[in-house]
Amino acid sequence: MRSTKNELYFVFMNYDSNYERLRSKKTKKGSDELDVYLSRKHDELLAAILKPGSYKKTFSMVIVDGFAVEITDDQADLLRSAKEVRLVEKNQEIA
Repeated sequence: MRSTKNELYFVFMNYDSNYERLRSKKTKKGSDELDVYLSRKHDELLAAILKPGSYKKTFSMVIVDGFAVEITDDQADLLRSAKEVRLVEKNQEIA
């Protein structure tokens, strides 16, 4: 049975040459540029696909081009269908 409550998912993006270029800059300024670029990119993807107020992005990851977001199972399916997205996985708690 599909859940209608928001749960934590991790979203990983497809190859992005701008991400790779910014990631290769090993300076404080380069790191700041990468943080801003990824946060904006992830926010824009969510805003384009999901209804405002129906999700909560918790953070963007820099080591990989991805982010964590609280969404429903149906919203996860919508993100999986986006051409920019490589993988969407529900957070799994380990006992």
